[in-house]
Amino acid sequence: MHGPPLTGWLLVALSASVGTYCLARAASAAGAAERRAAGGDALMGLGMAVMALPAPVSAPRPWAAVALAVVFAGAALHALLGPHRTAAHLHHAVGALAMVYMALCAGTSGGHGPLGPPLLTAALLAYFLAYVLASGVRLVAVGGHAVAAGGWRERPELAAGCRVAMGVGMLAMLLGM
Repeated sequence: MHGPPLTGWLLVALSASVGTYCLARAASAAGAAERRAAGGDALMGLGMAVMALPAPVSAPRPWAAVALAVVFAGAALHALLGPHRTAAHLHHAVGALAMVYMALCAGTSGGHGPLGPPLLTAALLAYFLAYVLASGVRLVAVGGHAVAAGGWRERPELAAGCRVAMGVGMLAMLLGM
């Protein structure tokens, strides 16, 4: 993250919290599909937390950018080529590819601000803005009508809220480019 340190730390806290919550959801998921979705969300949240570390803490390490790019390229391939492809998997693929893009841009710029193509950055910003707005509207529409079947891990509105938070985090990271 190449913005004000406070913004970076707030994004780290948000992303790490979301990633940790999603790990707990994955551990308690009833079915394999739920476990995969929660695991994908956890990977994105925790990966975003690592990428959002402010520059003084995450001194430029080219191997770190390459490692993140490889991990997220694998996640994108899994989402695109896995046996259970849904709209959520396509969204995970776009998010993972955005993470690859940001990692490679940060790695090639020596940690002093990514050098990505403005058109690609703008397209990703438009995608995540549309995703956040549409998901937020759906979340507000559910509002108090959602019924929690179990504990806090099984509340669908919390999972949806986490996805909105990650979308906002992606917007913040892309704006930092």
